[in-house]
Amino acid sequence: MLKFAVMASGGGTDFQSLIDAVQSGQINAEICCLVAGKPDIYAIERAKTAGIPVEVVQKKSFGTVEAFDEAILAALKAHAADFVVLAGYLSIIGKKTISAYRNKIINIHPSLIPSFCGMGMYGGKVHEAVIEYGAKFSGATVHFVDEEADTGPIIMQQVVPVMEDDTPEKLAARVLETEHRILPEAVALMADGKLLVEGRRVKVLK
Repeated sequence: MLKFAVMASGGGTDFQSLIDAVQSGQINAEICCLVAGKPDIYAIERAKTAGIPVEVVQKKSFGTVEAFDEAILAALKAHAADFVVLAGYLSIIGKKTISAYRNKIINIHPSLIPSFCGMGMYGGKVHEAVIEYGAKFSGATVHFVDEEADTGPIIMQQVVPVMEDDTPEKLAARVLETEHRILPEAVALMADGKLLVEGRRVKVLK
């Protein structure tokens, strides 16, 4: 059975969806640790409740981007993570970590990539931008992480309609429900070795 680390920076609802999926048997893998971006986030409480080890690696504690990258990689290696899932993690993953886990780092983004993504597009800012643009559809995207922001190969997407009376908060809530469905699905495929990356395309093996 493979082990995966989860990285989170906030309340951890996506993290909880993964905990639930592991406990129900939907995901045939073990969560070996939570790497928390801050020491006071609720995701840590979720990890403690589930008996999952926690490593707090805060960016501001390190003098350079390289040192932060090395600390993240060390935490992942210390818990023997086979792959990594970013579940509401807001820091950019460094080059050493990406190289060590090439096509083994999964992220969830609250829009249909390549729309409304990239640097500065996270959380409520995404939903504000979708509504301001007048888009009729948004959604969620699960993708592999590469050296740029939100540019890695796409694993799975699901569409969420934008309603005429939507606020960023209303849209965010519906997109989050979708995230909680497709992130565990994608991680389950990863755990079962069913994701094959060919260039920019990700094939699901039978």
